Amino acid sequence: MIELEGVPELVDPVMVAAFEGWNDAGDAASTAVAHLDREWKGEVFAALDAEDYYDFQVNRPTVWLDGGVRKITWPTTRLSVVRVGGDKPRDLVLVRGIEPSMRWRSFCNELLGFAHELGVELVVILGALLGDTPHTRPVPVSGVTSDADLARTMDLEETKYEGPTGIVGILQEACTHAGVPAVSLWAAVPHYVSQPPNPKATLALLNRLEDLIDMRIPLGELPEDARAWQLGVDQLAAEDSEVAEYVQTLEEARDTAELPEASGEAIAREFERYLRRRDGGGPGSPPGGHATESGDPASYLRDGPGGRVRPPKPQRPEGTDATDGAVDDGTSDTADPSDSSDGDASGAAGATGSSGTTGTSGPSEASDASDAGSPGSESSEASGSSDSGSSDSSED
Repeated sequence: MIELEGVPELVDPVMVAAFEGWNDAGDAASTAVAHLDREWKGEVFAALDAEDYYDFQVNRPTVWLDGGVRKITWPTTRLSVVRVGGDKPRDLVLVRGIEPSMRWRSFCNELLGFAHELGVELVVILGALLGDTPHTRPVPVSGVTSDADLARTMDLEETKYEGPTGIVGILQEACTHAGVPAVSLWAAVPHYVSQPPNPKATLALLNRLEDLIDMRIPLGELPEDARAWQLGVDQLAAEDSEVAEYVQTLEEARDTAELPEASGEAIAREFERYLRRRDGGGPGSPPGGHATESGDPASYLRDGPGGRVRPPKPQRPEGTDATDGAVDDGTSDTADPSDSSDGDASGAAGATGSSGTTGTSGPSEASDASDAGSPGSESSEASGSSDSGSSDSSED
């Protein structure tokens, strides 16, 4: 259904979409769109008919009480509009839902109908995948497109992936065939810390989105949540020497891959980028700013490819060989480095961890890059997070 009554004329609108399920490791992508909706007080104007796209035995509706009256919330996909003012006003059309169970072509066509009616100029689809990347390093975010011209003008990778795909890949191709510019942004989530939430990955997606659409995004409590998340993982890392050794291996591989970027020119580019995003900032500026992972300029520069520093070593418990930067989330799974195959951006399926659970990842949509976290690698269109049986969406 298309319900456009009451939606005002939009200013340079960009559609930003994310879907829970296969393409949403750690719930990083859907949480990013939810953050935008919450911070900018989005107004829902339409919801797709759940009967058309969802298998209710896979994504079950939920029953709840409203003043003693029983109501049902159906899994669906909602659209909302946020009006962003300032010196360079630009409106967003936010799409947040669950990966559909069926009729994907009709699903994409309906979303493209909204985009056409609202005059959307660009579609940005957020995704998150499981990767062989250490939690102690900045989250790798890859930007890919099927449009060669768009890849050149926006400094993106032109996807060459072949294989199974999710709704993110299908929607991007539908946009391309319809002549609507479309970009996918993928964050790599450490496969050994795959349980949601992952605020650090969410921040990384917002960081890249901010640069892509040239808008300052208010961060709210996300920087603090990201710091608390990493601190908690660091503390758990000291309890397992095998996990610590594995994470150190990932760190060394990541640093080696990025060594060519550690140049004066790379540092200068990062510093210019920081200053450009901070222009006009200060004590009197509106909330927002660059969606860095730390929230302060010094940490931002240290996280750049040319000036990264390792986090302090955690307290070593007796009888362990914990190394700095090691991590275990206590319930997540770990993978033996020998089990990780190069070129698989989604990483190996996690071996059984301390909780006895086993993590899985979907098929990878990667290029021939040897590591999902290495610069210039193609993004994968996969995630290991499972579809939720309920949705935050409002009642149709």
